[in-house]
Amino acid sequence: MSRPGAHWRIVHAERAALIADLRNLDDADWGTPSLCTGWTVHDVLAHLVNDATTTRLGFVAQLTAARFDFDALNQRGVEAERRAHPLDTLVRFGEVADRTSSAPTPAATRYVEAIVHGEDIRRPLGIAHDYPQDAVLAAIAHQRKTPVSMGGGHELAAGRRLVATDAVTANGKPLALGEGPSVRGTAIDLLLWLSGRDIEPEAIS
Repeated sequence: MSRPGAHWRIVHAERAALIADLRNLDDADWGTPSLCTGWTVHDVLAHLVNDATTTRLGFVAQLTAARFDFDALNQRGVEAERRAHPLDTLVRFGEVADRTSSAPTPAATRYVEAIVHGEDIRRPLGIAHDYPQDAVLAAIAHQRKTPVSMGGGHELAAGRRLVATDAVTANGKPLALGEGPSVRGTAIDLLLWLSGRDIEPEAIS
């Protein structure tokens, strides 16, 4: 069996880190509203289980069954994987965390799923985590090109210059993408903003 590619090794490490962070949550924590509107922390974890078990052919079949409604597709996935007790969902996540199956989407979407949903869960619970910067930046580049209807922020980023205040180029300057009025913030905040989360970057001018 071939070894997983570099992006999968990062995704697997992020899944393992999230499992470790969630092992000692109490029952009330699991019901905390996540950054993903309408979903609790438990719901987001169930979505991550569904995401890890999705195959290319399965995705096409499920999307067709959902009449190409991505919100309906995701909700069905949550309902299918959400166990009666959150710890059972967490155990299931551990069972599938090393899988390398996915929907027929670019590799950067794996970073978006792992990082954005990781923050969906961690931030409301007050759990801090450092994500691999290269993965965050790859996710930002992907979300800049992805329409809002597909979970991205293309319309938000259009005509704007995104400045990541905690990422620098080879010449020591803050990393910037695009042209126009600046949107400044940490890389992770820019990614969350581009992913439709209610996160305000440091400055929009």
